[in-house]
Amino acid sequence: MFKSCLSTTSKITFPLSILKNTKNYSVKMSKFDLPERFKGNEKSIWVEYSQLALKYKPLNLGQGFPDFSAPENITKALTNVTTSNNPLLNQYTRGFGHPRLVNIIAKLYSKLLNRTLDPNNEVLVTVGAYEALYAALQGHTNPGDEWIIIEPFFDCYVPMVQSAGGIPRFIALKPKSTNGPLSSADWIFDRQELESLFNEKTKGIIINTPHNPVGKVFTLDELQFIANLAKKWNVLVISDEVYEWLVYEPYKHIRIATLSDMYERTITIGSAGKTFSVTGWKLGWAYGPANLLYNLQIVHQNSVYTCNTPVQEAVAIGFEQELDRFGKPDCYFVSLAKELLPKRDYMAKFLSDVGMIPTIPEGGYFMIANWTALKDKVRLEEETDGGKDYRFTKWMTKNVGVQGIPPSTFYSPEHKYLGEDSVRYCFIKEDKNLEKAAEILMKWKSQ
Repeated sequence: MFKSCLSTTSKITFPLSILKNTKNYSVKMSKFDLPERFKGNEKSIWVEYSQLALKYKPLNLGQGFPDFSAPENITKALTNVTTSNNPLLNQYTRGFGHPRLVNIIAKLYSKLLNRTLDPNNEVLVTVGAYEALYAALQGHTNPGDEWIIIEPFFDCYVPMVQSAGGIPRFIALKPKSTNGPLSSADWIFDRQELESLFNEKTKGIIINTPHNPVGKVFTLDELQFIANLAKKWNVLVISDEVYEWLVYEPYKHIRIATLSDMYERTITIGSAGKTFSVTGWKLGWAYGPANLLYNLQIVHQNSVYTCNTPVQEAVAIGFEQELDRFGKPDCYFVSLAKELLPKRDYMAKFLSDVGMIPTIPEGGYFMIANWTALKDKVRLEEETDGGKDYRFTKWMTKNVGVQGIPPSTFYSPEHKYLGEDSVRYCFIKEDKNLEKAAEILMKWKSQ
């Protein structure tokens, strides 16, 4: 009876030996259920598709990480730091950011923003950009506050808003045309619709440029429109700029914090993982005015408190080296985008050759492609998921051997249909793996 109760009212399971020793057999396990603020967010696309990849071993073009080596100077820096004669480099460091790192981050962004940043009060180092987003939303959300989120969005935005008691409001980027070829610049938001979402309950808007998964680099005109609304309604802007260095010529990344009177209301988020191709290091940062960063500091010190010291020291060294060659061809901020450009174009070509309609990204390292021309070759009925893109990506993983990510996971429930005809692929991969993907897909198409 006790085990029956557990299986229906709780996800907790105990070994039989523990059950036999439990005196109170009538205990109500629902007391220990997941708290209400987290319900509805139990599933993770990354957990699900990582398990799928482990089981079927496809060529994985789904998750966004490089499969080639990080720049040698930064990996050597970490090696040298951990074995240095300074024992303190393997101990706790300053909670809001290792001094050497916050100083070089402040120096870099002071240069880029044309203003002087205070490293101790206007920069916070976090466990990846993920924690920076979490601290920003937890630190600036009261129950009932509304956050405007542009779709498609990185999937953590919504659960972070909701777990803080906030209410997400959505507006979708939509392509001007569904006929190829498409550029990420063709994906736009309806300005009247966006304006209609702002009201007295609005706490802020989250923007992501360069954008994941579309690859859109927001224009000055688009950012100015958003900025004007933010100032009109006195709201915050959280600007997720983790792909800031991955912009393809002739496009330029514009930081919304550089626009008139916008630094004062903007929290900008960056990532060492994306900047230096070391996603496993899980180091990020937020910068902005001290009064806004203060709230993030309070969340950070009461959860994470401090980040990994040797990684912070190594990233600081990497930044110092890149700042010395800033803007030059051998600067990693410049060279990585140039290295990825032919990979982007190669993927666009083989996806087109197989019959898909790719959106050519202006930035980032993801590519959205419409797959519906292949619907007669894919037996969607063999998969049980509701979304067509889930069925497509799972069937392709199991039967063709190339894995992508279903974009509908980056939309609100009412807008998921907007992503169902597409798949997201990642091209920050070795050339041999992109060539293998092309070979697999073309062979499958010809069958």
